[in-house]
Amino acid sequence: MQNSPARRVPSHGTDLFGIRYAIDFVAVDTDGRTAGSVSWRSVFAAEQPELFFAFGQEVLAPRDGTVRVIHDGEDDHAARRSQLSLIPYLLGQSSRVREGPVAVAGNHVIIEDPRSRCFIALVHLRRGSIRVHPGEQVSSGEILAECGNSGNSTQPHIHLQAMDSLDLHRAHGVPIVFRGFHEQIRSGEAAVIWHGVPANASVVQPVRPARA
Repeated sequence: MQNSPARRVPSHGTDLFGIRYAIDFVAVDTDGRTAGSVSWRSVFAAEQPELFFAFGQEVLAPRDGTVRVIHDGEDDHAARRSQLSLIPYLLGQSSRVREGPVAVAGNHVIIEDPRSRCFIALVHLRRGSIRVHPGEQVSSGEILAECGNSGNSTQPHIHLQAMDSLDLHRAHGVPIVFRGFHEQIRSGEAAVIWHGVPANASVVQPVRPARA
């Protein structure tokens, strides 16, 4: 977990574009690594997004709802995982914000939750992977797309946020609560959380129902 609202609000340091309570999901292996290999490029340069475990993983609908917005066509750019390689990327941060929501979100899907009437955005999707269309009804757990590295993303991950409007220029963030997940925090302690928000930098997995 990164940029979790459990650490601070606003979670990404801004209230722009409905981001206030957003949370990032980064795929890791059992050793906590985001990629299976390390080279000189890992320290000094950008790397291909395909090296990272998250890239191409299926992205599932978090709730039942109606697809209201999709955006595709943004490139999956190179990934960066060291402070040195991040310097040129960070220098372009303000220009991406000035370009607007698409430059920040990249490829994305927005679903309307019929119960809360809020909108849930899944962001940084892989180009060409979106499987749904505006107006389509989706069920929780249904495949929407694949994880990518489009938009304002340093390495492949999924950014999820809830908000009160489809207009990202005017949207306000809405708090998110997750149900039924197994969490391991940095100290090594683990627990099943039935209702809450994952801690920052924790490793989470869904709780699987017991088989009969």
